[in-house]
Amino acid sequence: MYGLDRQLAAGGNHSAPTRVTPDMKSIVYSQTGDPSVLQLVDRPVTEPGAGEVRVRIVVSGVNPTDWKSRRGSAPGQALAFDDVVPGQDGAGIVEAVGAGVQHVSVGDRVWLALAAYQRANSGSAQEYAVLPAERVFVLPANASFDQGASLGVPAITAYRALTVAEDGPRRLRPGALAGKVVLVAGGAGAVGHAAIQLARWAGASVVTTVSGPAKAALATAAGAQHVLTYTDPDVVEQIRAIAPEGVDLIVEVAPAQNAGLDLAVIRNRGSIAVYANNGGDQVTLDVRQHFSLNVRYQFVLLYTVGADVIRAAAEDINAALVDGALSVGEEAGLPLHRTDLAHTADAHALVESGVVGKVLVDVSAG
Repeated sequence: MYGLDRQLAAGGNHSAPTRVTPDMKSIVYSQTGDPSVLQLVDRPVTEPGAGEVRVRIVVSGVNPTDWKSRRGSAPGQALAFDDVVPGQDGAGIVEAVGAGVQHVSVGDRVWLALAAYQRANSGSAQEYAVLPAERVFVLPANASFDQGASLGVPAITAYRALTVAEDGPRRLRPGALAGKVVLVAGGAGAVGHAAIQLARWAGASVVTTVSGPAKAALATAAGAQHVLTYTDPDVVEQIRAIAPEGVDLIVEVAPAQNAGLDLAVIRNRGSIAVYANNGGDQVTLDVRQHFSLNVRYQFVLLYTVGADVIRAAAEDINAALVDGALSVGEEAGLPLHRTDLAHTADAHALVESGVVGKVLVDVSAG
């Protein structure tokens, strides 16, 4: 397999845009299954319609949501389309814009979010993608294509998790989380990494829990001030020593495993933002104790948060990028693993295996 050192939704309806030449390379799958269902094919380049943008993809990002969609919820599950181009995240250069598009122009460097959502042919795992303009955002001049392709699902999910607290901000900016203590469960993951960086940029004190020394080093590199091992028998006492009145907000990746810990460290009127189900689908909560603390649980799924949230998140994420936040690479706490487009199946396999870091697919020259 190539590059092993060096991933929901495609549903809904979308009519095919007008075709132009020449052909391009695309990754497609026509059935659910393991990474072997991903095939490299030649397809015509197409023109954007009204409200659409064509982007030459430089780097495609792979997320767990990509392989989960490819796997499907059950063996043999039917696809919403005859075939699907995967890839929700990516970065590239605008090549053409349709009527009515104003916020991006030909030649702009851009990053993508939810590229493949409810679209058959708009995913980032191809040389050219035509997608709705509201899913395309200008990439700041100081940000790399690798950074752009690493945003999307992880950064917007982290942003949403940091802006749902009852007593917290609805938008992020420097100082927005000043005086707040944020606990990020799983700080070495892609969402955890983005949550640490965004929370620090917004002025929070960040505590994170990880499984061991290697991941602790990554979370520290991302900027967390307090990095703890969640298996330590006194982890609750350690967190309470940092935040005697309890933490203000928890960014939670494993609610089934961490519900007890979260209750033990959350402050009165604190919020727990759940963005994944690592460790199980069922959560048992002590109703009386949560009542007594006025705890808010907020579940976060990027696909259904709404266009206004996505737009606000993109604006504030870009401000963070301009300020030098959201760096990637091992030195910033997010190791990068790479394949080329022809070996996208290897990239999916890496993410599905639980590799630590961000998996990128090099599609074309920047």
